[in-house]
This record gives sequence, structure tokens and C-alpha cells, in this order.
Amino acid sequence: MNSLRNSQTWQALQEHSQQLPHMRELFATNTQRFNQYSLKQCGLFLDYSKNRITDETLALLMQLAQESQLDAKIKAMFNGEIINNTEGRAVLHTALRRPTTDSLMLDGVDVVAEVQQTLAKMEQFILQLSSGTWRGYTGEKITDIVSIGIGGSFLGPKIISESLKPYWTGDFNCHFVANVDGAAISDKLAKLDPKTTLFLMSSKSFGTQETLTNTLTAKAWFLANGGTQADVAKHFAAVTSNVAKATEFGIDAANIFPMWDWVGGRYSLWSAIGLPIALLIGMDNFKALLAGANEMDQHFYSAPLTQNMPVIMGMLSVWYSDFFNAQSHVVLTYDHYLRGLPAYFQQLDMESNGKHVTLNGTKVDYSTGPVIWGGEGTNGQHAYHQLLHQGTALIPADFIMPLQSHHPIGEHHAQLASNCFGQTQALMQGRTYEEALAELANANITDEQKQLIAKHKEMQGNKPSNTLLMDKVTPKTLGAMIALYEHRTFVQGVIWQINSFDQWGVELGKTLGNNVLDRLNQTETTVDLDSSSNALINLFKQGSI
Repeated sequence: MNSLRNSQTWQALQEHSQQLPHMRELFATNTQRFNQYSLKQCGLFLDYSKNRITDETLALLMQLAQESQLDAKIKAMFNGEIINNTEGRAVLHTALRRPTTDSLMLDGVDVVAEVQQTLAKMEQFILQLSSGTWRGYTGEKITDIVSIGIGGSFLGPKIISESLKPYWTGDFNCHFVANVDGAAISDKLAKLDPKTTLFLMSSKSFGTQETLTNTLTAKAWFLANGGTQADVAKHFAAVTSNVAKATEFGIDAANIFPMWDWVGGRYSLWSAIGLPIALLIGMDNFKALLAGANEMDQHFYSAPLTQNMPVIMGMLSVWYSDFFNAQSHVVLTYDHYLRGLPAYFQQLDMESNGKHVTLNGTKVDYSTGPVIWGGEGTNGQHAYHQLLHQGTALIPADFIMPLQSHHPIGEHHAQLASNCFGQTQALMQGRTYEEALAELANANITDEQKQLIAKHKEMQGNKPSNTLLMDKVTPKTLGAMIALYEHRTFVQGVIWQINSFDQWGVELGKTLGNNVLDRLNQTETTVDLDSSSNALINLFKQGSI
């Protein structure tokens, strides 16, 4: 496989990137730029006009996509071909949100039928809990759910649940535990009553170290506070592939939900991993979440590349990463409930595309996987936005905002919108030295001071951003948005010729962590690792510095 950098299109993009005028000029010379570079799909509106692009830019980017066989690879993913080549797996998170009328055969099994059976089981599970048919060992109704998982089994359920707080039914309180730090689960347990608490453990192997440790701690707490081993089945459920281990733990087989090899953790919220979401917002709203994602799936599958929202966003990310040395990408959510999304997109993108070799094992000689970070507007404007505006690094930005608030109080939402739109305008146009100097014309300072301050007030602008809008944050629009970012991530991976669906770096950390744990549990001094690791382990054993 030849390096991307050797292709004529890549070289044309490299040359073209040096020839673009400032975005100020692009807007001044084209009054139709917003209409030309915006797109409405699946309840979302994308304004990508504030990017360093022209028609020529987009034509070259789409040519690169075509040369990378992006359209064929999209079809291969949806059709269940083995595109995760290092693990020999299909990638079918899209099957989790396909309608009941669909069918998709994989190894002789209709995976859509299996998914629908699981959704029906989830619905029955929720009905039993919410109606009080399922009760704890003392006969009391379950009021609190503790979701124990890590990675995608934690971030997806927690962040999506928070994003949809206006849709909570109020039937349950839900608590999320991931960190193996004992403080994380202790803080939760201190507020709970074992007689009315149900623990939901999510681990494909039923052996993920952090998740199993927290689950065992929860079980010990339950047994120490009135429960018995026979009562465990009334207070624990699991999402796992390892039914034997789950039943050995004490979980009733009827309360074990499946996980499939063709779904990666960071793509799993649409499955039974999303049970906490469904428990909080109800099954109808959970199905609306799936429907929104499916609508984006259909758009991604069928729309021409030039009118395809995930393709446009993915190709723009490649544009900045590889032709402007943009090493990070910021996601800014102008909605309080969406404040966790940057962390969700961080895992989705960085665990998928943080790779250094191509599908065939060749080391890449171009940038892959930018650092994804961000936070909640308007808070960030009083913190890290300074770096966006006047720092030396180019940091592309996504601004996300609903046009309608779930809490329309006075001018709150108008002020929120004014900040969002004002920031994108400021990033694009900046402020020239002459403009800054003119603003200081009437200041009661010397000309020399004016010239100095004007230099500090100058902002080069030409900083790219996307603005993603929806009428309101609903289960359906949120589903479409999450699927949009999933597919954006896939597009980047296709262009970079990498496998976006394995995570061997994560596996190495787990292996070495287990090796260290073995030594931490030994009484003798550790001497068989590197000097730093030996010393740190031995300091831990001493319990002091």
C-alpha cells in the first residue's frame, strides 16, 4: 500500500493549502457562502462555511475520498464484511438501530432479529422494575440503579443519560461507577439502601478488572447489609457474553443481556449496554434514540459524498490534521445537558483513530487521530478560548447548540446563542492591528501605549469552526448526532487507511497493569522491572514516601 503522501491528490491538497486567502476575504467575495456550505439532515443543521475551504478544496477532498474507496468501504461496514482485520470481526453497531423489518445475516444468524429480541427483553426488564413486579429481597420496590462498567460501558450510558435529563421518567435514580478508586463506589454506596438497589454490571468477559472489582465490592456491601447469596439474583443483573461467570456470581440467567463481538465498547450504547439510558428515559424514548441514529445511518449510506454530513465533517478533520498540522480538535457544547459530549467524542475518536500503522501494518508518515477535547459554553470562554483566539496552534472547533431550550428563562438562551455565534464569528474574522488601534483612538493613553496594546489585542482570525444546530435536544436528534460523529470517525480512518475498530494500546496497558498488581500483592521487594517501576511499587508497599 503506497503512502497517501505520494498520491497526486494529496500533493495537490498540500499545494492548495498554501494558497487559500483569509476567511474574511472568502466571505467578503461570496455573499452566498453560508448557503453554499451548509447542510440540513436528520434534524441537524451543519454550517461549515467558517472553514478554510473553497469549491476547489472540497473537490480535492472528495477526490481523495473516492480514491480511498470510501463509498465501497461504507457499504462493506453496513453489509457485515470483516473490516476489523486485526480481530477478524464485522463492525455492525449500525445493526443495533435497524428497524424490525430489516434482516442482516452474519454467520448464518439474523443479527437484526437477535437485536430485536434483546430490545424486547430490555423492555420487559424495565416494565418489571417500573411497575414493581420486580422487588428486592424484602419486598420493597427498586428505586436506585447502580451501573458498573468502564470505557464505552460507562461513558455512553452516563453521558447520553445526562444529555437527555429532561426526558427522565422519575421512576429510578441511576448512579454510574467506573473508576477503580475505592472512593468512587464508596461515595455511591453511602447514599444507598441495599433493600431498594439494583446493580447492573456491564463487561463482555465478566472479568474486566475495574468493573469486576467494583461489582465484587458492591456484592460484599450487599451481603454485609442484610442480603444473602440467594438474594443476589434480586439485586444484580449483567450485560455480558460470559453467562457462566455471571450465573456463578449469583445472577439469574434470565437477567443476563448479550454482548456481541461485532460491537466495540465505544459503539455499544445502542445495545443492552444502554439499559441505564432506557431505565431513565423509558423504552419509547430509547427507541427514538435508535431511530435518530438509524436515520443518520441511512443518510451516510446513501447520500452522495458531496452532500453527506459525516463525510464532510470527516474530510474537514483530515484537511486540518494533515495539511495544517492541527494536533487537536475542540468540541464546544452550548447546552448544559450536553456538557459531557466532548468526553464521549474523545473516547470515540481517540480510541478509534489513535493508530500508527495502516491496515496492512505499514507505518504511517502522516498525522492520524487528533486530540479531542472541549467543554461547556459559555464557561470555556472565560478559560481556554483565549488559546483558541490568540494561541499559536491551529485548533478546529465544533460548536453544538439547540435553537430551543428545555428551560426558556428570560434572556438566558438568547445570551447563550449570542455567545456561541459570536465566538464562531470572532474565530473566523479576528481583529487586525489597525482595527485594534482604531478602537483605542479615544483612550487616555499615549500613542506609544496605544500601539503596544493594539499588538496585544490583535487576533489573526482565520480559525476554522463548524456550527451544528438542532431545533431541540431530543432522543431522536441526539441519536442522529452521536451517529454523525461515529461515521465521521470512520471516514477519517478510511482516509488514513487504519483500523478504527481495534484498540491494542488499551490492551497493553491492561496486561502491564496486571503484572504490576501481582507485584503489589507480594511482600518481598520488587527488583525485576525497570528501576522506576521497581521503586514506585516498593514505595507503595511501604505506604509512605
